[in-house]
Amino acid sequence: MTEKLVIDAHAWIEYLTATNTGAKIKTLLEKENTETFTCAVTLAEVISKIAREQLDTEYAYAIVTSNSEIVDADDQLSKQTGILHAQIRKAKKDFGLADAYVLATARLLNARILAGDPHFKNIKEAIMMTNNPNATKPASISSGYETKSSKTPKTYPHHKPLPKK
Repeated sequence: MTEKLVIDAHAWIEYLTATNTGAKIKTLLEKENTETFTCAVTLAEVISKIAREQLDTEYAYAIVTSNSEIVDADDQLSKQTGILHAQIRKAKKDFGLADAYVLATARLLNARILAGDPHFKNIKEAIMMTNNPNATKPASISSGYETKSSKTPKTYPHHKPLPKK
């Protein structure tokens, strides 16, 4: 049976910057029969974070888009996200709209969420990845990263950080 995973921005950042948590994420992504998805809003979050860290945004974009299917934030998903966001904000006042998009995407696809963001704690769809506070902050994204296409089996990078711009 195929497992579907929606990857949140926090998990992608851990993966792209080759932290200890990123290595755990890599292992999950490499499992046989795993389909990975990323919400378009999450892609924007990832690119924003990579840009703010002055890392290679084109390379990060290529890694995310070639190793997951991007789910557009269309009008129906946006409607469901808005309703979900309002419901969750009653209990979690700081639950963000981008997180609601991830959760709505997972529910639409009947998928699990690979999450590092603490906002997903106690969300039944979430697989929580713990953050290692002792991990060193990488300065680059690796050029050893590979991409996949629909014509080739998925490949994942050697676990090295993203290169600087």
